[in-house]
Amino acid sequence: MHRRTFIAALTMIGLAGCGGGAGLQGTARPQMDRSYALRGFRFDAQAGLRIAESESFYPAADVVWRGDPIGPRIPQIAVMFEEAATRNRAILNGSFPVDVDVTLVRFHGVTNRTRFTVGGVYNVVFDMTVRRAGTDEVIEPTRRVAGNLDAPGGERAARLDAAGQTQKVRVTDFLTSLLRAQLV
Repeated sequence: MHRRTFIAALTMIGLAGCGGGAGLQGTARPQMDRSYALRGFRFDAQAGLRIAESESFYPAADVVWRGDPIGPRIPQIAVMFEEAATRNRAILNGSFPVDVDVTLVRFHGVTNRTRFTVGGVYNVVFDMTVRRAGTDEVIEPTRRVAGNLDAPGGERAARLDAAGQTQKVRVTDFLTSLLRAQLV
């Protein structure tokens, strides 16, 4: 009984913390007609992001990512965003060509310690600007986009991995949907 209480308490702490920090909520998407054809995509990261490699339950950092081997985390995250943009280029083929600029503000996944026990939430926050393709003309001013994806823990996470639904696959699919939802 004490183990269940402990795990439940950790889950509540993790979920409360994974919601993001102050001022990181998303900005409402402007209401407008969109018929975008995604042409260009630029990824950047806000300067000074704190990256955690510690295996605590909830590291105090802006970037926590364990879906790739230890290495440069921002470029690993950039690869997932680029893949999401590539997928959306095939789908977003409207009549108005646009370029999208994304600046990463927060990418807080779960540590292995959290993932192998209680699970949590992937919290992704970025600033996005939509411009007329090939120009600096802003079509949609910079706005903050925030999204959360369930991060299963324990046996559920292991079953997803075994089925090919790794963290990287799930998060890339999520980023694809999140970007598309902002552009349609």
